[in-house]
Amino acid sequence: MTSTTETGDVTGTRDKDYDLIWFVEACLSNALRLEQYIQDAERSKDDEIVELFRKAQADSRKGAELGKQLLRSRLDGG
Repeated sequence: MTSTTETGDVTGTRDKDYDLIWFVEACLSNALRLEQYIQDAERSKDDEIVELFRKAQADSRKGAELGKQLLRSRLDGG
């Protein structure tokens, strides 16, 4: 029986490492996307939404930073 799940044989990157790389990219991409949403809300003078999007953007940046630190330590150590 063969597995249809890619476990690093095709990409050369194990799933958990690939997932960590994906997570960092997703957080950074989300922070960029939220910047546009913040600008849209600012143009509409909707401070409540601006605040929500800024908090979400800060969380995305934090997730990216934590992921980058973990990735860095694994690349350096491994």
